[in-house]
Amino acid sequence: MDETHQPLPEARQPLIPRTLSEWRTLSILGGPILIAQIAQMANGVIDTIMAGHASAEDLAAVGIGGSLWMPLFLFFVGTLSALQPIISGFNGARTVEKVMPTTWQGLYLAAAGTVLMILLLTNVHPVLARLELEPNTARITQGYLDAFCWGVPALLLITALRGLTDGLGHTRVIMAFSVLSTLINLPLNYIFIYGKLGLPAMGGIGCGWATALSNSVAAIALLIYLNRSPVYRSFHLLADWAKPDKTGLAYILKIGIPIGFTIFVEASMFAVIALFIAPLGPVVVAGHQIALNVVSLLFMLPLSIGMALTLRISFLMGAGAPDTARLISRSSLILAATTALVFATSLWLFTDSIAALYTADPDVRAVSVRLLAFAALFQIADVIQVTCISALRGYKDTRIPMFIMLFSFWGLGLPLGYALTFTNAITEAMGAAGFWVGLTVGLVSASTLLGWRLFRFAPSTQAHPPRPITDT
Repeated sequence: MDETHQPLPEARQPLIPRTLSEWRTLSILGGPILIAQIAQMANGVIDTIMAGHASAEDLAAVGIGGSLWMPLFLFFVGTLSALQPIISGFNGARTVEKVMPTTWQGLYLAAAGTVLMILLLTNVHPVLARLELEPNTARITQGYLDAFCWGVPALLLITALRGLTDGLGHTRVIMAFSVLSTLINLPLNYIFIYGKLGLPAMGGIGCGWATALSNSVAAIALLIYLNRSPVYRSFHLLADWAKPDKTGLAYILKIGIPIGFTIFVEASMFAVIALFIAPLGPVVVAGHQIALNVVSLLFMLPLSIGMALTLRISFLMGAGAPDTARLISRSSLILAATTALVFATSLWLFTDSIAALYTADPDVRAVSVRLLAFAALFQIADVIQVTCISALRGYKDTRIPMFIMLFSFWGLGLPLGYALTFTNAITEAMGAAGFWVGLTVGLVSASTLLGWRLFRFAPSTQAHPPRPITDT
């Protein structure tokens, strides 16, 4: 597999060529990340479509099951994502002897997360009872989660090993195995959900088995690749085994837990909004879901650039090039603003066409068109905030950004959205559009405060032990 390593900045290169060179590096790192993100999102789309063709109960069960495991998984993804900037910093400093011991600490954390996820997901009966689901839907939901849990070890193993591969600048590795997982998931869904090759039709429960098996196959293939690839000849999981280290574990958790909590806060906020608007009726809920799906798809690009930005800044700090790190962190806001304006303009001009792609129902389309207009404004703040927070993660600054996001989303955006949606306290009740206004205000707050933090932040030299190079 052709791998792309992160280059060191060229000394005394003029400002514009140096900026363009850094943007090129971001695109090389971020392109595979984007494909991996789309592949992972495609798994959810495949599950939803195929379960929906089985029955409405199967679709509901898979949706409820996904809403239960996804926030937990995102928390552990965020926590383990601390490995990427840490290992990228070691790579920049050329202290590669620290890479595998750190990777092993991440694997221990993944193992602990696996135990917690399985314990929680196999004991969701009280939650399902509180939801007052129809008995068969509850049965399918629990069966789906029980099957899904067999793939949790593989899922978190891949997440931890992503810290190694992405941290070394090899973002194509996870891209390849994410695509592999999606390609496997599609036929397995068909076999298990509808009962092919002599197997009984399992409906939504089969969806859980397909996801577990596709993740397991991808994890095994990843391990084989890492063991046999010449690129990773100097990084052997077994030969470079390291025992648990309290200091190493604490360092990862110090950086990772705020990231995990931040992602959890954002994901849970969208889940709460979905619950709040449910009483407004199926037409409003459908319109909201269409707008949210469009925004989520568009978000994949700035998110991927942001993840690449985290890797690049941590690499440059490790390489002793803080001036170039500062250059790329600030100049990336130009990329972010350009991306946001393109997205916002497209949403504003083509709202009718976009809504028509999702539904032929005129009432649902009318709601989604109105919300997509708000989503156009939402985009600008959203793209800027993800760029700022990604840059700060590259500097390993995660605690203050966590509080900024908590205040902006739960302290400002959600209460304002609720007031605008259901009350006349500020203006006449706006319905679902009120939450989109609240989200936009929360994101404006987040992007402003995170931007202020980014421009004022002075990275600690202890967090990024430098490898001196000429950086002018």
